[in-house]
Amino acid sequence: MSVSVDSNPTFACRLKQARLYAGLSQKELGIRAGLDPHVASPRINQYERGKHEPKLETAERLAEALGIPAAFLYTSDELLAKVLLRWGSLTKQQKRDLIKQIEAVSEK
Repeated sequence: MSVSVDSNPTFACRLKQARLYAGLSQKELGIRAGLDPHVASPRINQYERGKHEPKLETAERLAEALGIPAAFLYTSDELLAKVLLRWGSLTKQQKRDLIKQIEAVSEK
C-alpha cells in the first residue's frame, strides 16, 4: 500500500528520472518491483505525480528494479544524487578506497 501525502516532489521527480533513464515503462517498473501487473502502471503514475508515496519497503524494491540506491529517490542534493547513482557501479574495493579519500579530505 502507499501513504497519501501532500507530495514529495523529490521522490516523484527522482523516480521518474530514474525510470526514464532505465528505459522502462511505468508498468514494466511496477512489475519488476513486484507490484500486481493490473495496478503496476497506475501505481507508478501516482508515485511519479506525487499523489502517493510508497512505503520504504516498496521504494527499496523500486530502487532495486532500477539498479539504484533507494537513497537516490529521497535526496534533494544534486551532487549527492550523482554520487549515489555512481556508487552502485563501484566494486567493494573501489567503495573502500573512495571512503578513505573522503575521510582524508574531510580531516583537513
